[in-house]
Amino acid sequence: MVEGVGAEGSAGVLPELQRLRDSIDNIDAALVHLLAERFKCTQAVGALKARHELPPADPQREAEQIRRLRSLAESARLDPEFAEKFLNFIIGEVIRHHRAIAGR
Repeated sequence: MVEGVGAEGSAGVLPELQRLRDSIDNIDAALVHLLAERFKCTQAVGALKARHELPPADPQREAEQIRRLRSLAESARLDPEFAEKFLNFIIGEVIRHHRAIAGR
């Protein structure tokens, strides 16, 4: 039995629920793969910055990216606050990786 759907629940809802959950699972898998690719690129950036003794963080670039992502979120009808929080989390991880690469 599907969680939250009792015996009295409509049997017709179960296939639709499963279809939606399958789509969510596929999107989650795509997100994980996209994040992995993104972090491969940012690791290369971190190595390049370390070789040239550049700082791990780039506040101007980060601010530009946040503005850009907020605009994209609005266009996609996604809450821009959520998009900014998500990007800030990613940026924090990237900076942490860059510091580790540089040994700082």
